[in-house]
Amino acid sequence: MKTEQENKNTSNRRDFIKTSAIAAAAFMIVPRHVLGGKGFLAPSDRLLVAGIGAGGKGQSDIAMFAKSGKADIAFLCDVDDRRASASVKAFPKAKYYKDWRELLDKEHKNFDAVSVSTPDHNHAIQALAAMQLGKHVYVQKPLTHDIYEARILTAAAKKYKVVTQMGNQGASNDGPRQMKEWYEAGLIGDVHTVYAWTNRPVWPQGIPWPDKKAEIPKELDWNLWLGTAPEKDYVDKLVPFNWRGWWDYGTGALGDMGCHLIEAPFSVLNLKYAKEVEASVGSVYVDEFKRGYFPESCPPSSHVTLKFPKTNKTKGDVTLHWMDGGIQPERPAELEANETFGDGGNGTLFIGTKGKMMSETYSANPKLLPLSRNNDIKVAPKYARVPDGANGHYKQWVEAAIAGYGKQEVSSPFEIAGPLTEALLMANLAIRSFDIQKTVNNKVTYPGRYMKMLWDNDNMKITNFDEANQFVKREYRKGWNNLTL
Repeated sequence: MKTEQENKNTSNRRDFIKTSAIAAAAFMIVPRHVLGGKGFLAPSDRLLVAGIGAGGKGQSDIAMFAKSGKADIAFLCDVDDRRASASVKAFPKAKYYKDWRELLDKEHKNFDAVSVSTPDHNHAIQALAAMQLGKHVYVQKPLTHDIYEARILTAAAKKYKVVTQMGNQGASNDGPRQMKEWYEAGLIGDVHTVYAWTNRPVWPQGIPWPDKKAEIPKELDWNLWLGTAPEKDYVDKLVPFNWRGWWDYGTGALGDMGCHLIEAPFSVLNLKYAKEVEASVGSVYVDEFKRGYFPESCPPSSHVTLKFPKTNKTKGDVTLHWMDGGIQPERPAELEANETFGDGGNGTLFIGTKGKMMSETYSANPKLLPLSRNNDIKVAPKYARVPDGANGHYKQWVEAAIAGYGKQEVSSPFEIAGPLTEALLMANLAIRSFDIQKTVNNKVTYPGRYMKMLWDNDNMKITNFDEANQFVKREYRKGWNNLTL
């Protein structure tokens, strides 16, 4: 028997077909149980997707959903007509909106799922609105901009019983599964330390906000692009990419690459929530002995240390080091002088009591150290692989959404992606605390630097430096409601 929600979804698909240019295919709308019982894929079992964010990464995400062969792109939405143009051309039957709120309000009966691929600061409000309408959601990494938002979306996935997936496609690669098999077979003993590093940012960071406003392109709705972020004048070279380096919109190198590089430690070691964090950041000097102070911008480089409590996969706490801006950990002694560490610019290294293993971006090409150990590995596959690996991440979500909540596994559901994102954002909390200023006796001080911050996970707060808690949850711009379940 179909649930009431599934019957509504079937009706919604029928309404969409009747009002679209593909009305001739309406005969295909037949309930699955009529045609073949459980597991039978009826022609009507296609996912109708609305894409919020149709340019850049949104363009490639939408294309991959369509490529799955089981999804139709029903609606497109983007604040910038220039960026959306390629998707509009590729999917001419998809109705186009500029305001995602109007799309959800007017068309929510005519699609099943939403893809969110917008700047980080608007992820949560867009995803939650879709989930509250009962829509399955695929959200680009990082899941959210703030720790609080990540906790809300994690709870929302369970409350609204929708299929969720974060866009860290490496979670569907063979690498995490192979490393999990090696680890559970005892090949490297008990892991106590992990390093993850990246050569990003590859956009400007550690710079002052431009002092010259620019003319807003006629194709761009700047107010909608700002969304939840504070009111500011439009400046050149912020859209479409360099927003990543500004705290009002982006989450720096951690947000961009952390979900790819730290997913494997979460998967292999079953990490959840960190309990403490400390950070150091790269300096920018603007004159002799004069350090620049640019609190609006992410730093040029950072090294963050997170400590996670013991899990059912470890014998004790796990220390995870994050390094960006080209900083890398010391090369393992087991790696020969000319052998590549990670993939050169990015990588993840597990250090256990009996050995080490490493992987590249997207957890690809895992290897035991020394590399000679890989010539004779006798560990049988234990975990099912996702067909087509990282590329299959999209189809996996489409198929799971068609099957319905709780019917099929996905690689990065919010129950996993939420805590992973929180860890990255907690690292950013420590980085941002580096720039908190106080004036004591007419002297400027920086009390958030070079300290260990202790985290109360249940109450989502730093217990020994209250000023840092301003970065747990931000206030949205007037007119944009804060998240509530």
